[in-house]
Amino acid sequence: MKNAISGLGLAPESSMITFPIDMFLPGSDISAIETRKREFYNGLTKWQPEHRQAAGGVAPLISVEGADYEAALDRANDLMITNLWGDGLPLRPATPARVDRTLRGTALPRTHVIGKFPPRGGVTTVETCAIALAMAGGRPEYLPVLIAAVEAFLHPETNAEQLQAASGGAYPVVIVNGPIAKQIRLNSGFGCLGPDPQRPAGASIGRALRLLQQNVGGALPGIGAMANYGSMRYTNIVFAEDEDNLPADWPTHGSERHGFARGANSISLAFSNSATNIRRRGAKKETPEEDTIQGMHRMADFMRTPNLTNLLGYQQGTPGILLIPGVVAQTMARLGWTKPKMREFFFEHSRIPIKDLVRAGGPAWIEQDPDPKTQASLKLDPWPLTAKAENFIIIVAGGGHPTNSHWLQGYSPRVIGQEIRLPETFDQLLIEADRDLGCGSEACMI
Repeated sequence: MKNAISGLGLAPESSMITFPIDMFLPGSDISAIETRKREFYNGLTKWQPEHRQAAGGVAPLISVEGADYEAALDRANDLMITNLWGDGLPLRPATPARVDRTLRGTALPRTHVIGKFPPRGGVTTVETCAIALAMAGGRPEYLPVLIAAVEAFLHPETNAEQLQAASGGAYPVVIVNGPIAKQIRLNSGFGCLGPDPQRPAGASIGRALRLLQQNVGGALPGIGAMANYGSMRYTNIVFAEDEDNLPADWPTHGSERHGFARGANSISLAFSNSATNIRRRGAKKETPEEDTIQGMHRMADFMRTPNLTNLLGYQQGTPGILLIPGVVAQTMARLGWTKPKMREFFFEHSRIPIKDLVRAGGPAWIEQDPDPKTQASLKLDPWPLTAKAENFIIIVAGGGHPTNSHWLQGYSPRVIGQEIRLPETFDQLLIEADRDLGCGSEACMI
């Protein structure tokens, strides 16, 4: 709560009355509120701010010594963990030289302010992003994508100040379109959501974003971020749409959702709080038509669950992000399927019968939604997961294998698009990447 009110511009030392978690469980005794009402009166009428002023100037550098370089590096990592700056995995110290090198990835001034990172409201500059990326082991050519992701994350309509602090375990999903994906070795194929030594960019960018969430936004587990489980939060999710395997008449996500020109470098950011594999392919000798429609029903049936995290983005956000491999998209296109037709199918076949919604206690959540239009959706039977089919996100990504699709459950009030700005020296950074990592073209990949 202290982080959340700081992010809203209020004093972090504002008066607060705390109660044990038992008070917020079903059937609890709330009589303690009555007995402690004087504390509420005092907090509302007698509290005064401490008038603490932020220290001016640049924070001093920290010096770490050791018997040798390895000992000093170990000591630096111990120090970062001790000060709650780390994530439990080894970090690279953000030395001035490493940060300066990382800043070559942007033409923006290092002091350029991007915004305040919620929930704590720490001021985030271009240099702040470079520091996080340097700590995460990232390269300078990754910085343009990270900056665009941070700009999208800090967009006022993401509701990030609540998602960062809430118990639902929201994490950002960053989808990249445009040639920059291949240029910086960002994965769109096999293992695109996981580690890939040939395409390491996503892990570093996502981890840097997470370090910003923690160190600047104050989203420390159990302190500033109350997520019960916090899954996927080491590296978040950063991947590219597989544009090479998009059917010819299927638009890219960036152009379809955000209006960016095909071929433009852009990111799209939404929030999710789970990732699940769905077996899409049939087990026998189904015809392509049978295999396709059975797979569509399996995916829709999986979506049709009264979990209600989709309420957060019911009107303008997304109920979830569906990933299908390019080989599947090509087959579906030959059978007449398009992205809009797939979204209409999911919109109709993922609806939940009201009796099932009532059995799961869903109406109570819908009735207390702040949006009257969402409340009114209770009149519909079966109840749709989202206000309109367009809210479903369908991305072509994943390895060239037809068996599986992937569903990232939505927890996202809006889906934010952001263009990626490149420095004039970007081509030189790519030459240096080839020098350091070996040839990055498709012909050189295993």
